[in-house]
Amino acid sequence: MTFITGRIAEITGPRTFTVREHRFDPPRPGEVLVQVDRVGICASDLHDWRTGPAGGKPLRLGHEPVGTVHTVGAGVTGLRPGQVVTGRLVPSFASHVTADPADIVVVPEGVDPALAFGEPLGCVVEGYRRARPAVGARTAVIGLGFMGLVMARLLAQSPVCEVWGIDPRDDARDAAAAVGATRLFHPDDPGLEPSSADLVVEASGTQAGLDLATVLAAEHGALSILGYHRGPARAIDLTTWNWKALDVVNAHVRDGRVLADATRAALRLMACGRLDLAPLLTHEYPLDRIDEAYQALDAKPHGFVKATVTL
Repeated sequence: MTFITGRIAEITGPRTFTVREHRFDPPRPGEVLVQVDRVGICASDLHDWRTGPAGGKPLRLGHEPVGTVHTVGAGVTGLRPGQVVTGRLVPSFASHVTADPADIVVVPEGVDPALAFGEPLGCVVEGYRRARPAVGARTAVIGLGFMGLVMARLLAQSPVCEVWGIDPRDDARDAAAAVGATRLFHPDDPGLEPSSADLVVEASGTQAGLDLATVLAAEHGALSILGYHRGPARAIDLTTWNWKALDVVNAHVRDGRVLADATRAALRLMACGRLDLAPLLTHEYPLDRIDEAYQALDAKPHGFVKATVTL
């Protein structure tokens, strides 16, 4: 049995990753070993980075990798060494990650591997599918981080009437304009009329964003919760949800096969030139500086959209 020596990053304390040498096992039958090239930093992991591991055991994260197939285990078909792949593969803040072939998505020709962060794209595409924006709808995206901006781009390319980009940061609203948002608002803007949006996508992951989404959604409209809500339990104005007869969609996806299918669809959009991630990947760090990537995500300096880590 041949082992592979590489590196892995683990959270060992609050706001602290430790990068160390690690021995990776070869894939067992039905598994694939992927050599990781780069990984996206996801806001859903920010809480773990801030607080550190529970119980003192190092915590291994990373679920947005792009890499190449290194070795395939016995019985695996459809994948071969050297293919560029992506998908929700955990833990991928490492030089290698072992994965179930069902979770692996091959990056099509014509897509720059440096841009092919499939997992978050698949999440947004599945959220778009489940929101089912109606022709001519007035739509709003609250929270213009990476996923909110990708959603705004998808809505801007669909036959809706308007796409509102809502965020307290000026630079985030500018980014929304660049991806096709037709109207831009600060959350406190008096021009935001209650019950005026047929579809509201809450992508902020905050109580304030959820409250604003409830206000903006029109009667018999739809409210899609794309933002990741972690931490204190959220308060929901269920009375208003009932009164407005809203369709409320939890836009998250846990089924790996559903996510993989949505990821393939997203990559097809990239391959045909209808989705460009280059302007949204704003900060890049080597693995040894992964804490700086999380610091940027936490502080969101001017122009920040998404940080990535290279191996």
